[in-house]
Amino acid sequence: MDNGPPWGTKGRPGYTSLEVWLMWLGIAVRHGRPRHPETQGKDERFHRTLGGDVVRRFVMYDLAEAQATFDWYRPRYNEIRPHEAIGLDVPASRFRPSERPMPPRLPEIAYDNDGDAVRKAQDGGWIHYKGREWRISKAFHKLPLAIRATEKDGEMAVYFCRFRVAVLDLRGGTVRLDRG
Repeated sequence: MDNGPPWGTKGRPGYTSLEVWLMWLGIAVRHGRPRHPETQGKDERFHRTLGGDVVRRFVMYDLAEAQATFDWYRPRYNEIRPHEAIGLDVPASRFRPSERPMPPRLPEIAYDNDGDAVRKAQDGGWIHYKGREWRISKAFHKLPLAIRATEKDGEMAVYFCRFRVAVLDLRGGTVRLDRG
């Protein structure tokens, strides 16, 4: 993923609602190196093409007009316009739907590790543990997080579903976020 909104927090600590939703669905979130767009080459190339083909050519006065313009452009980009990187074929010829089904609703969050201390994130993304308040990320508001021991003395890992999202340093009183 890119590091800017909605994919990331543009250098600010925390997680976005999109990242939390993806993790809730069991999808690992990984980010490219900050300020290195070459790690997102295909995405950056698409933005350049979209800018040249649409954004700089059409005047869009509101979101509805922008959506209509992008809806018009999508089939041209995917089904008509040849792409040099794929032998002048069209992207639609390479598309394969995901084999992972989209659930009708988000699954229940349950932690089955007996040693877990489960805490619900409060307003602003704060959790209470060992007599202290720890700020994880406001995107976890009202969601349960599991706290479990790490191999390092004085550190506890914070999990959301199956993903480690932070480490609490009980001695130093700090939180280190684990953003991929």
